[in-house]
Amino acid sequence: MKALNSIILALVIIGAINWGCVGIFGIDLVGAVFGGMTSMISRIIFTLVGLAGLWSFTFFNKVDDESQS
Repeated sequence: MKALNSIILALVIIGAINWGCVGIFGIDLVGAVFGGMTSMISRIIFTLVGLAGLWSFTFFNKVDDESQS
């Protein structure tokens, strides 16, 4: 489970950096590296990042557990 959470965190960080680049520079790094926003591999990565974001909601439970100890 710890390895999965590390992968999820890495995907969330990749998504955050990508959105930061879109917002600041107008460049979609994932799309640029993997052949545009509509390429299949880019769509898979975007989907994985989105799922990682949803999974990250479970991290709130871990933060609450740490603050109570």
